[in-house]
Amino acid sequence: MNADRIFGIQSAGEFEALALETFALQYRHVSVYKEFCEHLGKHPSQVKGLREIPFLPIDFFKSHKVLSGELQPEIVFRSSGTTGSIRSQHYVADLGLYRESFTRGFEHFYGKPSDYCIVALLPSYQERSDASLSYMVGELIAQSTHPESGFYNPGETGALLERLAESQTKLLLIGVTFALLDLVEKPLKTIPNAIVMETGGMKGRRKEMVRAELHSILSKGFGLQEIHSEYGMTELLSQAYSSGQGLFRCPPWMQVRIRDTEDPLSPMETGRTGGVDIIDLANQHSCAFIATQDLGKSYANGTFEILGRFDHSDIRGCNLMAL
Repeated sequence: MNADRIFGIQSAGEFEALALETFALQYRHVSVYKEFCEHLGKHPSQVKGLREIPFLPIDFFKSHKVLSGELQPEIVFRSSGTTGSIRSQHYVADLGLYRESFTRGFEHFYGKPSDYCIVALLPSYQERSDASLSYMVGELIAQSTHPESGFYNPGETGALLERLAESQTKLLLIGVTFALLDLVEKPLKTIPNAIVMETGGMKGRRKEMVRAELHSILSKGFGLQEIHSEYGMTELLSQAYSSGQGLFRCPPWMQVRIRDTEDPLSPMETGRTGGVDIIDLANQHSCAFIATQDLGKSYANGTFEILGRFDHSDIRGCNLMAL
């Protein structure tokens, strides 16, 4: 499918039309998704609207190769998981589509990466060549024109941030939760020119905490009113972003739906807690319709928040703190 159609969506009608077309294609070509839909009795000829499209449980990415049958992957991204857990695998057939998705998504909310000095604190991801978050941030750093953009450890970052603050450089500091907390344990000069963005994840390094507590600590430590957040996962090629208070927005080719926790085929009304379903139309070659194990709420203004995870689901690294 032409990438311009995916990233050029401008209306709800265009989104629905492309989603239905994507559903029909993936029904035909992604065998595990077809089997799942057949089990539910959902054939493209019977599916006439977004509310009728089945969402594939995310655990299928652990047990099956979710990929259009005729394609070969350029790369396989794997979730971090926990010790002894089975890791999700996302077989990505078109890295160019992934790069275009995360670049356009970033530009939609923040402007061009070349306008920023991008400082990344992703120690648990940087060590892994199969981490999609590390790949994404590395590519955004490559698009930055600032000589000090790069991956850093908390111990070497404080002086750099103070120097950048004095120069009034437009700064994006993106990091996993535990690394950002490590950084603010030592006094820092305020950096009012910075966007601080957490991607979630304690990775067993610290106790989990509610988002309000975390953002209060980080806001005080960095001298900022709001802490930004990124919501993404191995199984997606697109990301949602929050500019504060844990309220996320999706780019035009991505939508979040909330399902009934007792009846996964039934959507929930806005403002009520349920399971998070995601439509990511950049996922053309795997599955664009994913039922996650996250709990959340959606709101009438198009925002959503993540409230935690279903009981007994694996701990993941992307904004999964309970409120």
